[in-house]
Amino acid sequence: MSVPTLLNHLVEHAAARDGDACALRANGVEFSYTMLAQQVQACAHGLLELGVRRGDRVGIFLEKRFEAVVASFGTAACGAVFVPINPLLKAAQVGHIMRDSGARILITSAQRLAALGALQQACPALAHVVLVDGDAPGARSWMSFIDGPARALHRVIDSDVAAILYTSGSTGQPKGVVLSHRNMVSGACSVASYLGNHAGDTLLAALPLSFDAGFSQLTTGFLTGARVVLINYLMARDVVNALAAERVTGLTAVPPLYMQIVQLPWPASIDAHLRYFASTGGRMPRVTLDALRTRVPSASPFLMYGLTEAFRATYLPPEQVDVRPDSIGRAIPNAEVLVLREDGSPCLPGEPGELVQRGPLVAQGYWNDATRTAERFRPLPDAAGVRPYGLMQKEIAVFSGDTVRTDEDGFLYFVGRRDDMIKTSGYRVSPTEVEESLLSTGRVSECVAFGVADPELGQVIAVALHFAGSPDVAALRALCRAQLPAYQVPAHFIVFEDALPRNPNGKLDRTAIEAEARCRLNLPAGRES
Repeated sequence: MSVPTLLNHLVEHAAARDGDACALRANGVEFSYTMLAQQVQACAHGLLELGVRRGDRVGIFLEKRFEAVVASFGTAACGAVFVPINPLLKAAQVGHIMRDSGARILITSAQRLAALGALQQACPALAHVVLVDGDAPGARSWMSFIDGPARALHRVIDSDVAAILYTSGSTGQPKGVVLSHRNMVSGACSVASYLGNHAGDTLLAALPLSFDAGFSQLTTGFLTGARVVLINYLMARDVVNALAAERVTGLTAVPPLYMQIVQLPWPASIDAHLRYFASTGGRMPRVTLDALRTRVPSASPFLMYGLTEAFRATYLPPEQVDVRPDSIGRAIPNAEVLVLREDGSPCLPGEPGELVQRGPLVAQGYWNDATRTAERFRPLPDAAGVRPYGLMQKEIAVFSGDTVRTDEDGFLYFVGRRDDMIKTSGYRVSPTEVEESLLSTGRVSECVAFGVADPELGQVIAVALHFAGSPDVAALRALCRAQLPAYQVPAHFIVFEDALPRNPNGKLDRTAIEAEARCRLNLPAGRES
């Protein structure tokens, strides 16, 4: 059998190997690989019937369910681009993603569509809405959508765009990271190789499919013919129960989730089948890692570091966890990670520098944003010394903005972030996005958001603000909870009675504001790394 080159090949090849094997399971219902492959093709034909052209964007705003998976792979199969939207987002964030991506199709549920309000009027490119359940004026039902005639699919090659994953930037609204079929398939091959995934695995998809690490549970699972269990959990207890009931062999999650589930009792049976647990999206606290290893001593821990712009960068092999507990590991297979100085030359062991990644996992840039693409995706410097000088075409690498160092054995250690991103509950949150949301309430005249260290969530959000009228923190907090996903709701509101301090240029003096706010919270001065 040929090697998979396109995203949809992962499903097709698994179906050809063992079509009766279970591909997906959710709420006690299973999809075989044959059923999944058939549904993916039907979705691709349905999109073509709606007039989808090669490269058109398809928004998918759903919780983890069969239709979300089928829509993602079906969109890629027909030559279009799927845009998975985090189901925790509210109308304003969904509207931004739909407008920014120019999505012509939205696949969602009747309840979610109703919560989006006048989305269609606010998104001029949106031509069709497909509902997986219920009905609404002008919308197509999922069953009629996938029950259309077969059509010739658009030509697709591995360098074509497969997906746009939206992630918060250091300023402003979320930005779309553009991924090709090659990016996604190469990522699956790399991760599955060091995790040792195989057809006997059961992977628990606990993270949102809009996360690169969440969607990776599908790609690594389908590449190897494993079974993937979809779970939309309300409480940490639901994850522990699923680990036991589904006899899960592989779990990938973010540190805040691990920090929650280690507080709970675990059935002893989990250790009999859980082969590994992998962490991504932030540093795993040592106390949490130790607690996990106590509960499942037979499971191998994989500590990973990466960025959406290149999926994964490094992993720490399980045998190195006790030797180098603070390390983020070495480059994953088929990727190279460099530590470079400002002039592009390699750093010496122990010398801090910027983490730069090269290889087939490096994304295609940011959607519709040439400026930020040029800042992060740049030609690999000749001084890096990894390519012959005679090559005329420059290689584009991703410059992470993170400062790291290596030890004498080449293992990497995270030093700090170069931007002001807030890392909370496994999410990267833009301070500007939080500030804009608060200002949009009309109750706040100006504000500055920043991160505060938290032992469980990594960081929580604090906001220094000046009210436009009478101060009412309780009302503002309620508005935030109604308009923002839970992880973006500030934990601390520091009220300034007068206008926030400005610098000589008339701009908000963010350094002075944050220092004063930290003083009021009795926190150490200086920004969180």
